[in-house]
Amino acid sequence: MGDRIYGLIGETLKHSWSVPIHRELGCSTYRLYELTPDRLGSFLTQQDIGGLNVTIPYKKAVIPYCTRIDPLAKEIGSVNTLVTDSSGSLCGYNTDAAGFSYLARRAGISFSGANVLILGTGGTSLTARTVASHEGASRIVVVSRSGPVNYENVYNESETDIVVNTTPVGMYPHSGEKLLDLRRFPNLKCVLDVIYNPNRTALLAQAEELGCPCSDGLPMLVAQAVEAERIFTGRPIPDSEVERITGLLRTQTSNIVLIGMPGSGKTTVGLALSEKTGRKAIDLDELIETEAGMTIPEIFETEGESGFRARETKAATEAGKESGVIIMAGGGIVTRAENYYPLRQNGILFQLDRALDLLPKNGRPLSLKTDLKEMAARRAPMYEAFRDELIDNNGTVDATVDTIWEDYLEHTRT
Repeated sequence: MGDRIYGLIGETLKHSWSVPIHRELGCSTYRLYELTPDRLGSFLTQQDIGGLNVTIPYKKAVIPYCTRIDPLAKEIGSVNTLVTDSSGSLCGYNTDAAGFSYLARRAGISFSGANVLILGTGGTSLTARTVASHEGASRIVVVSRSGPVNYENVYNESETDIVVNTTPVGMYPHSGEKLLDLRRFPNLKCVLDVIYNPNRTALLAQAEELGCPCSDGLPMLVAQAVEAERIFTGRPIPDSEVERITGLLRTQTSNIVLIGMPGSGKTTVGLALSEKTGRKAIDLDELIETEAGMTIPEIFETEGESGFRARETKAATEAGKESGVIIMAGGGIVTRAENYYPLRQNGILFQLDRALDLLPKNGRPLSLKTDLKEMAARRAPMYEAFRDELIDNNGTVDATVDTIWEDYLEHTRT
């Protein structure tokens, strides 16, 4: 590829995972180019552009700079891939369409005969509309803040089968936000969200609760990148690369979250996992103590359990937004249902199980004044509701760490 420019252009790119994807595909010089609107034109008129991907807010703005636009991109009205041809002219393509179609197929979702509700009006919305139409959707409704169908009257669309979010609402660092209450669509069958950070937006979390097939946007991101590299280089790339790289990114960016009874070994195992994997370890109790300027027993003494739990929820909310870390949660994290989503948005939750007579009580205010057998029985259904896997921690630390890591790889690569 020589010294030509390859990369992603957009206004804010700190959340992007495009560089590792394209480097996995062999483009070692791929990088991010954050551009303000006034710099877009001068950047695109450089003579050394090889291939570019385009993201918010420039998927429409780049069109006037293209000498030729692929028919599909022209139909969609959105360009997310640019290449320079042999004459030095920019050519525009839309590889998001291939990515979005792949995303739906992978999730087992068919648009044929479906009533589709698409949130947002930007370039990705245009792509989703075109793909849904090409694949036989019966009706497509676009929702915007001020359009004919908006977020006040959207629930009149009660026949909706498929919801597609193409807006940035719920994207890192604003995790937890969502535009719709999915419970108000009685015929809902599936949900797609093009956001890929976090892995599980609040919209997708609710879809899971309702038992709806759903997917985040990471497979779409990787599939469109594969299509873009095919255009950049002209070389064939097998679709199997989409799954390989998607699994690799899931493994690199998902969190390992340890829950369990007080004294069950979360800190010891978490630190050992950190040493094994090189990942940052985050102890929620340490975060709480640092912010409060008090020890956990002092917080309980001055603010009571309710004060501590409020601090714990705040710490879980912030730590859960991170990617690729190990989070050690307090024993009572499961006593508040609102703590589940922050930990689950990017995480696989492992409950450590250890014999009650091996659980220490020192420095644990509730353990000191509560019968552990009674506490364990009361919390058992809470742990079960939170966890993805139950891990026996009655053996060696190394054995526990190895089991968690093997299970984590299985979860993230399938």
